[in-house]
Amino acid sequence: MSRVKRSVHARKKRRETLAMTKGMRGNASRRYRSAKEALLKADQYRYRDRRNRKRDFRRLWITRINAAARLNGLSYSQFMHGLELANVELDRKVLADMAVHDADTFRRVAERAREALAAG
Repeated sequence: MSRVKRSVHARKKRRETLAMTKGMRGNASRRYRSAKEALLKADQYRYRDRRNRKRDFRRLWITRINAAARLNGLSYSQFMHGLELANVELDRKVLADMAVHDADTFRRVAERAREALAAG
């Protein structure tokens, strides 16, 4: 079997790895082995944090909805239960945006939730 010369491909691979780690601290941006390890770790963090971002945003939305609901005399759990009883199908992202940018509409939604709680 003939042998494969890798010099061109190997150099290209190393150059791309070092280009991706440009801006990292210490040897991670200068030495190939350190750069390769740093990239592996960076990819793990990237994968993990794509999931954590969803978690963080949901927490933020719940905090904002809770604050706005309490201004309207309801706790978060009462507010969400009232919306469920009133068959209002708005997700937390929309409700949080409404709470921050459109307090009047949020107040009306809170009234519907309160009426549904009283009726049910």
